[in-house]
Order: sequence, then C-alpha cells, then structure tokens
Amino acid sequence: MSDVADTLGRVIDLKALRDDPDVARRSQLARGADPGAVDRVLAADERRRATLTAFEQLRADQKTLSRSVGTAAPADRPAVLARAKAMAEEVKAAQSEADAAQRDLDAVLADFPNVVEPGTPPGGEDDYVVLREVGTPRDFAAEGVQVRDHVALGESLGAIDTARGAKVSGARFYYLTGVGARLELALLMAAIDQAVAAGFTPMITPTLVKPEVMAGTGFLGAHADEVYRLEADDLYLTGTSEVALAGYHAGEILDLADGPLRYAGWSACYRREAGSYGKDTAGIIRVHQFHKVEMFSYARVEDAAEEHLRLLAWEEEMLAKVELPYRVIDVAAGDLGSSAARKYDCEAWLPSQGRYREVTSTSNCTTFQARRLGTRERTPSGTRPVATLNGTLATTRWIVAILENHQQPDGSVRVPEALRPYLGGLDVLRPR
Repeated sequence: MSDVADTLGRVIDLKALRDDPDVARRSQLARGADPGAVDRVLAADERRRATLTAFEQLRADQKTLSRSVGTAAPADRPAVLARAKAMAEEVKAAQSEADAAQRDLDAVLADFPNVVEPGTPPGGEDDYVVLREVGTPRDFAAEGVQVRDHVALGESLGAIDTARGAKVSGARFYYLTGVGARLELALLMAAIDQAVAAGFTPMITPTLVKPEVMAGTGFLGAHADEVYRLEADDLYLTGTSEVALAGYHAGEILDLADGPLRYAGWSACYRREAGSYGKDTAGIIRVHQFHKVEMFSYARVEDAAEEHLRLLAWEEEMLAKVELPYRVIDVAAGDLGSSAARKYDCEAWLPSQGRYREVTSTSNCTTFQARRLGTRERTPSGTRPVATLNGTLATTRWIVAILENHQQPDGSVRVPEALRPYLGGLDVLRPR
C-alpha cells in the first residue's frame, strides 16, 4: 500500500478544505470556476479515508490472526489457516478499493486550482484593479516625433531580424543581432547584478524537465497546450525557469530560520503560444523563444505575503532603471492560472499601441507547488510545506518598451543610463 496521506498532502491542504470548505467555494466563484468542485473533492476524500481506514483495520486483524496460527491447537489450525487465507483475499480487495479511491481523489484534485488570497479581485482577464501608475508617457506629438514601433526601430538599428527568424524556424521566431543582442545581454546582466545585491543566488537552470516537475508546478493543467513536449524523451521545455527552480528542492526539508531562500534563474524559455493566432504577430512581443531572469523564493507561509511585495518592489526597481512608464495591476482571480493565489503584473507603456502591456509579473503560489513537489520546512511541531513565490526581473520583451519609449526624432534610441555600463558606455543606438 502506498503512502496515500503523504501523496495527497502534496496537492492541496485537505484539512483546511474540510475545516472550512466555504473559503474554497468563494475562491472558485471568484475565479469563475465551478464551486461544486469543492464538494466533489470532499466526497472523494471522504471515500478515500473510509476505504483506507477499512483497509488498515483489516490489515491489523490479519496480523493478529497470523500470530495466532503458531499458538493454535493442532485440531484448530486448519480452520485458522483457512480464515487467514480468506482474510488475505479480503485485505487484497480492501487495498484495491483504497487504491482506486486514491486515484479518484487524485483525479479530481489534479485540476483543482490554488485557493486565492483574500482581497484578490474577482472576475476574468479584464477585471484587474490598477494599483498605481508610475511615470508619465512621453507626448510624442508635442515633441514632433513620429512614433515608430519596435519592429521598424529594431530593423533600422540592425537589432531585430524577424524575417530570417521566420525563414529558419517559422512564425514568432527572430534573431537579435548586433546592438539587439548586446541590449538583451545588458538588460539580463543588470537584472542579475540587482538580484545578487538583494541576496539572490544566481542560477543557470535546465530548460528540459521531467513530467513530475512540470506537473508539480501546475503547468500541465488548463494551460498544458502552451508547453512543448519532447515525446521521445518524455521531457518538457520550460516556459520559465520558475519550473526548474521549484523542482530544485523537490523532496527536501529546508531551513528557513534565517528567512526566505532566494534564487535568480537565467534561462531560455519556450512557449507554444497556443490560442494566440492573430495576436501580436509582428515583432517580439509574443514569441516562442526568449530569455528571462526569474526571481524565485522559498518562504515560510507566514512570510509569503510580505515576500510577494518585496518581489514586486524589486521588479519596479528594475523598471525604474530602464526608465519606463508603467502601471501595477492586481490580477483578477480568473486570470491567475492554477498555481497562483495572487499575482501582480507590471505593464509598461507602449507608444506605438497607446496602451500598457505586461512586461513582468510576480505570483504568490502559497503551498500549492511545494505540496506537489514535497518541499517542506522543519518546525518545532514537525515538518510542513513551504510557500513558493516567483517574479520576472527582466526578459526579452522589455526590449520592445525600451526601444519605443526612448526613440529619438532621427530614428536613434537613447540607452537608459543604468544599462550603459553593460554596453561599454554606449549611450545611443543609431540606425545603420
């Protein structure tokens, strides 16, 4: 018999669900999901516990009966042996029923999302709440500047080549060339340096992971069609180093006595962009491959909300360094994805589109991922799951906002001051 309780403890907090199911029902309603899923989980859990109890009782009775075989009188021994044989079949049947109950519970839990934090806006993609706007978008008309989009700017600077990217790899692929490649490296190195200064351990992470790690982070649920899979090797290409960093301490017991463990992962990222046909087809806003520096924290549950705000502050610090006007939104429950209990997005102003577009986000996944991956901490009363949090510190998409916001009348682009040391002092990117 497998350790059923331990397996289920890696999915959601079933005790909390039993104690106050209305919290989870309200969460489901806020997400626009079926609150009846809570009752299906509770019913499956009740059956699992009942069958497990029955199995364990039968197994205990079997052990008692087995011990009595040796002490039975010779005349009684055949009857005792017959009873032991019959009981072995009963135990086998009870184990089979308990295993089936476990599989049924695992099935209903597989697609059950994290319980959202109190205060998370209810609703879907358009129901976010704007928390603040930082910086003022340039009035290009008043400056007499004809706004060019990042594709036109990137081509004239010799920084972006989407035509050859499509020729070699297909739609939504590209080359960063010359100053474009240098600009991405500068941006990512600035992010790593900031992360190290804040106490993060820099990591170059694997971009291929096992199914159990991808599933453990929650990326094989409703959004599984976004993930590339290598069928021959049964491995998945990650869309963020969050996946590899979440798996780094899988099955381990952590010491968080001195505060959160923080990692900054640099990796290539891959996304299928399924369902995005016709959206952002030009340029490098929505692509299949890009680079990213991702912050990842393991924290005590009590410290998670505060750590979440720290990650957001570090993201805003990076946006200030590249001198972008942006806004911060509190993402609505229905747009969180399955793993997050709360998420804040930072959206930079894009002059060519006249609107804000997401460039970074940070999520508090509470214990959702840690339960699935078996990552715990030791406390005076035993071990318990930790909280995991993530946040993007810089990514290829930022180049879009940097080029567009800092373009000049002659087609050149001013380099933000904080990035100049990473570009050998270069202060202006000029057309070829």
